[in-house]
Parts: sequence; structure tokens; C-alpha cells
Amino acid sequence: MKAPLLPTSRRHLILGTAAAVGIAAAPGFVKAQAARKALKISIGRIPWAAGNSPMSQYMLNNKLLEKRAAELGYDLTIDWREYPTALPMVEAMVGNNLDIGMWGNTPITRGISTGLPISLLCVGEGHLRFLITTRKGSPIRNLQDLRGKTVGVSLGGDPQSALFQMLMFELGVKDIKETGIKFVNMPTHAQAASVPTGVDATCTIYPAYLAAQASGTVAIANSFGFTEEYYEGPAGKGAGHMLASVKKSPFYPDGYYLHRSFWIGRNGLIEQHPQVVVAFLIAQQEAVAALTAMDAGAVSQLVKEYWKLDATQGAKVVKDDVLFSRGWSWPTENDARAILETSKFMAGNKVIEKPLQWSQIKDAFSRTAPLIRQAYERTGSKPNASEFTRTDVADLRGRPVWEMDKWTNQN
Repeated sequence: MKAPLLPTSRRHLILGTAAAVGIAAAPGFVKAQAARKALKISIGRIPWAAGNSPMSQYMLNNKLLEKRAAELGYDLTIDWREYPTALPMVEAMVGNNLDIGMWGNTPITRGISTGLPISLLCVGEGHLRFLITTRKGSPIRNLQDLRGKTVGVSLGGDPQSALFQMLMFELGVKDIKETGIKFVNMPTHAQAASVPTGVDATCTIYPAYLAAQASGTVAIANSFGFTEEYYEGPAGKGAGHMLASVKKSPFYPDGYYLHRSFWIGRNGLIEQHPQVVVAFLIAQQEAVAALTAMDAGAVSQLVKEYWKLDATQGAKVVKDDVLFSRGWSWPTENDARAILETSKFMAGNKVIEKPLQWSQIKDAFSRTAPLIRQAYERTGSKPNASEFTRTDVADLRGRPVWEMDKWTNQN
């Protein structure tokens, strides 16, 4: 079944963007072609995650970055690298062995707090559904049942942050130690979704969970603040019931957790080759626009080898992602705030020494904000200013990053 047509103005925006990004820089193409600079860069992606997966696959399949870089004077060779999570990408970036990567709030917060020479580029994916899962037949039917149990999660990553937020609000604790839960590291999302022997429950991401359902994995609740099919407790029985505690979260209506993953750039690349960064931002937006205009199931099949989902199941993941509900990837005030709030939570749980200052997060955009503005202007058809500040949507937005001098003080 085909997805319903988008409103006319939205279709024109998306299709116009997809077309315009390829021609906005065209007048300078001939001149740039004569003096192209050869450059090789490395880009890390997480194809087993959510929106970044089909988006980066579309970029790769269509050589969008190479094309946009050529228009801006570069003969670009790209070493695309696949990572199971962000953590090995962080190690590569620390070792000056990765130019661009896709990280979630948690590793970004660690990177900024330790002074890693990185800058934020644009939203790589967002509003990812994290689920608390267990095995069919388990006595664990709600979050209260997790007290004193052993729970598997990717420690140091966004699943841990999402899980801890869910537990703290739903169980009414300020210190996660009050839950009595023992946490065990899950190296991959697929392993977490399998709920292996030795753990009573896990926290995993939506694509991995959907792929694991056939083997007996069931879910009780998600980070959006709703129950899943195996839930039984105060909110009712089965899926679709809102957990009352989610409304206490500062991230509502996004959920318990304001999930945003960002593309990260190594400062050395940004300073030495800023137009390559502009090309990346244009190519990313071109991919987002093209995929937003496609059927969600068809989008998911671009990465079937990673997600292991059919079009019906894969469409669920695509429809959750903020990239495709917005149709654009430009970072906003509340996207940036996701990092600030994550830092407060991490400091409270002694994962980092102290929360980030709002000025530190703005500094992480200082090198790239002008480049993001350039890319935005080059895309031709673009979202109206009112799109950035809409409040009648399920995701938190705000003024774009090139207007961060007008952002409110969050400290």
C-alpha cells in the first residue's frame, strides 16, 4: 500500500530541495572542475541503527557527496566505514583516524566534556524508539518488575541514557542505585535484542527488536512513554497505553529521552577543507529530502541486509525518525538542548564530573554554523522559518543553529 501523498506544499518543498541541491552550485562547476583538489576522507556510519542508515546508504549508492564536492572544487575519495555503535568511532576520532562520524547524545557529551577536537554538523537521526525487552513467558511485565533484576544495555551509549531516564521517572528514583538493578554491557544492539542468558531484560533499539521478535523477544515499554504488547501493570494491559510519568519528563512530547544523534566532524577537516563539509551537509539534505518523498517501506529496503526487516516492519522504523517526519536535517535549539540535558543526567549519575555549560555546546557549533547556513542557502527550496519553531508536532524544535545568538540561556 502506498503511503498517502504529502500536502502539496510539503511535496514541493521536498522534491524541490532534492532537485535544487544539485544545481544551486552549478554556475561555478566549470571553474571548479578545472582546479579540483584531490582529497580522501573517512566517514563512519551505523547501518544497524535508524534514520542514518538508509540516509547514508542513499548518499553512498548515488555518490551524492562526491558530486557535491566536485561542484565545490574537490575530487573526493570516501572511505565509508561501518560501526556497530558510536564507541569505536570515538576511539578512531581520538586517534585522528576518522574525519566524520555519526554519534548519539551520550558519546557527544563525553567528547565535549573531555575537550575532544570535534564539532557538530547536523542531525543524523532522532526520536529513536528504545525498548525494554524480555523473553516470552518472563514474569517481568512492567518497569516496577525490574527492581533487583539484571538488565543488559549498551553501557556508555544512548540506550543506557534512555533506559536510566525511563527507570528514574517511572520508578520515582533520583539515584539509579535505588532500583537495585545490576547492569550488564551489551556490545551490539542485536545481542541486546536477543535477551541472552544471564540477563532478565534488556534495553535495545527498534530495528534490532523487530528483527528479534521471531525468536521470542517481547517488549514491555518504550522511550516515547507508551506500553508495548507484553506490558501488564498500572497503565493497563498490552500496547499503546501512555505511562503517566512520561509527562513529568522535560522532554515530553519527545518522550522520556530527547534522542538526537549528530554527524560529527573532526576540527582539522573543518578548518582545512570547509567546503567539503558544506558538500557533506548538502548531500545529507538531498538524501533526506529524496527519502522523505519515498514510500517508507521502500526506504527501509535500502538497508534490508542490516535491519533484516521486510518493508512493513522496516516502515515502522522509518516513520519514527525525526529526519523523515521533518524532511530536513538542519539542527535546532532543542536538538542542541538534547546534549545539554544528557550531560545533566550523566553528571547526576557520576558518569561525567559535571554538566556541560550551554556555552560549550554553542562552541561545538561555532566552526560549523556558518557552513550549515551556506549549505541551507544552497539547497534552493527550503523549509519556511516557521517550520523550525512549530510546537504542534511530536518533536521538539527551535531556532536553527545559525540563529544561536537568539537561543535562550539554558543554564
